[in-house]
Amino acid sequence: MRTATLSTTAVAIALLGLLDACGSTDSAAGATNASTPGATAVCQGTTAKPGYTNGLPQQPNAASSLSGAGSTFVAPMMSQWTSTYASNGVQVAYQSIGSGAGIKQLQAATVDFGDSDAYMKDSDLALAKGPVLQIPLVLAPVVVTYNVKGVPSGLKLDGQTIGKIFTGQITTWNDPAIQSQNTSLTLPSTPIATVHRSDGSGTTDIFTDFLTKESPSWVASLGGATKSRGKTVAWPIGIGGKGNEGVSGAVGQTDGAIGYVELGYALTQHLNYADVKNKSGAYIEPCNQSVLAATNGVSYPADLRFDLTDGSDSHAYPITGTTWALIYQNQTNGAKAAALTNFFSWALTTGQDLTLSLNYQPLGKDLQQKCLAQLKKMTLNGQPIVP
Repeated sequence: MRTATLSTTAVAIALLGLLDACGSTDSAAGATNASTPGATAVCQGTTAKPGYTNGLPQQPNAASSLSGAGSTFVAPMMSQWTSTYASNGVQVAYQSIGSGAGIKQLQAATVDFGDSDAYMKDSDLALAKGPVLQIPLVLAPVVVTYNVKGVPSGLKLDGQTIGKIFTGQITTWNDPAIQSQNTSLTLPSTPIATVHRSDGSGTTDIFTDFLTKESPSWVASLGGATKSRGKTVAWPIGIGGKGNEGVSGAVGQTDGAIGYVELGYALTQHLNYADVKNKSGAYIEPCNQSVLAATNGVSYPADLRFDLTDGSDSHAYPITGTTWALIYQNQTNGAKAAALTNFFSWALTTGQDLTLSLNYQPLGKDLQQKCLAQLKKMTLNGQPIVP
């Protein structure tokens, strides 16, 4: 079935707006979710800044500007990083155009770096102009956000139910599958309006990866596991919004709507979002603590291409993802190579301390060290940039 497409909705991602929405920089989400009956309360207390100081040596003769493009998921964080880093005399211009478009611009070498919440697959790498370093930058949850009058934040949903909603098998908010998970609420008969991404999206990849793992109905409706996950999928129903901005804007404007966005966008728009059932059977609120729990037990491969959805930890929020900086390993412009090394070394150390205020989770020490090791692989005309 063809889906309608919604034009991009402008949404402010200003730092002050995010802080006002949160009410506190200590915890990623409000107390309403943590106190929801039946939910596991893990989003309590404070999360310490990592204070990393293990950056790579500063490279001299660096360019004064860099260009990047890609993920809208990471756009608020990238905006804060680039504005803060400008005090070093380097302007980093980042275009928030979606992960799919970011990969294409990296492949065409029209930007100095790309960014995607879906790692480049072998088929993507085959179209690149050389080997690509894929470096995780932050962790964050993709939240199931909704706009239903009288229904507060913290609605409990499992993966199978979410999958049936996005395939049109569940069409009203008081459907027994939803009501049975929320017995303390009186849900309305409001029709459900699904909103999804219209562009190639790493956020979609994270969301559909979770649905593929947890919703057999979703997999069957999409035609099998090879078609049910990706930056783009053949949505059976719904309207499309461009970017996290477009989806969050559409949900906020439509009574009965449900969509999926990075947490910061839901907070900025004051949207409600669900506690999602994880692999251990607990309904988990998305926040810094439950995102960090999603990394427990994860074994990171050498190329750092991995998934964090459906983690085994009992406190893990199950729709957790990361975002990858995409950088050509073999550089030919010395000034640009130095600037790339310096900026991303800073983002992986000092920059990690800025993540919590924008409701991203900093990288754990083990992963952070592996990311710096990837960055150290960058070469200039075949010679290591960092000895």
